[in-house]
Amino acid sequence: MSAIVERVKTLIGPEMAGPGLAFLAVVLVFGIASPQFLSAATFGSVAFQLPELGLLTLAMLLPILTGGLNLAITFTANIAGLTLAWVLQANGGVEAGPGAFLLGSVLAILVGAASGVIMGLVIAFTRAHPILVSLSMMIFLRGLGEFLTRGGDVSGFPAFLGPLGHGSFLGVPIPLIIFIVCLLAWNVLLTRTKLGFNTYMIGSNLEATRYSGINTRKVIVLVYALSGAMCAIAGIIMLARFNSVRIGHGESYLLITVLACFLGGVNPFGGFGRVIPVFVALVVLQLLSSGLNLVGANQHLATAVWGLLLAGVMVLRFVATKFKISFVRKET
Repeated sequence: MSAIVERVKTLIGPEMAGPGLAFLAVVLVFGIASPQFLSAATFGSVAFQLPELGLLTLAMLLPILTGGLNLAITFTANIAGLTLAWVLQANGGVEAGPGAFLLGSVLAILVGAASGVIMGLVIAFTRAHPILVSLSMMIFLRGLGEFLTRGGDVSGFPAFLGPLGHGSFLGVPIPLIIFIVCLLAWNVLLTRTKLGFNTYMIGSNLEATRYSGINTRKVIVLVYALSGAMCAIAGIIMLARFNSVRIGHGESYLLITVLACFLGGVNPFGGFGRVIPVFVALVVLQLLSSGLNLVGANQHLATAVWGLLLAGVMVLRFVATKFKISFVRKET
């Protein structure tokens, strides 16, 4: 039994304390404030709203672990969704078959990965700051998407895509199943593979990692390529969920993905963080949004609260770091 407990501790890590306490606080506060909060309807709503945000958070997680950032995640998802939409429309629109969907999905993932590869190559070979590179890609993709769609929506998809965005399997939302599979794949990638180990190494100290013989440029390109591919999966889910694609879909998700990573214990400078605490942080943020809706707060208030929460997390992290340093100095 003790071996199982130790294994669980190793899996979730000490960074689980923050999101775990936040989860208990949100459940306690809104459970008291609204009798409807602790109901199957609330958690069912969270289960349907979580996947696309969760997939984009996974796309954000890898670059942050290397000490970088991917500000282009939402527009990469939308461009990938547009790729799938155009393939479906070219093959009959509402009459398109599963073959067209599979072809479009593969092309969408390739487009997302290509976006990540371009960012990774620029970051790795020019040493440009990831914020500037991803911001440039974000602006480019937004402009390209608005030019190609003239700022409008693209719709008219086959009916069999409906379950992918709204359907359930054995009572579990299909988008949530896809997200959980991707979540487990990311956890295995970061804990069981050489790429995951090298990702943490680069985030801890890029120069030391390079001098140790690791091809840091290759790792950075792979990290951003995987980030782009995960964005594409989110874009496919968003297409099925909204039954349309628009280049501005999900713009508000960018802030929440960064917040979820930091609330989940990920070091904003890279090198430290795990997948499971980030997942719990995502659940906390969705429950917070649902709780505010139940008590009659304006939906825009949730965005404001998320912003304050992000600032609060940064302040608490700074205070905790200073306290730890002071404590160590006293001990020595």
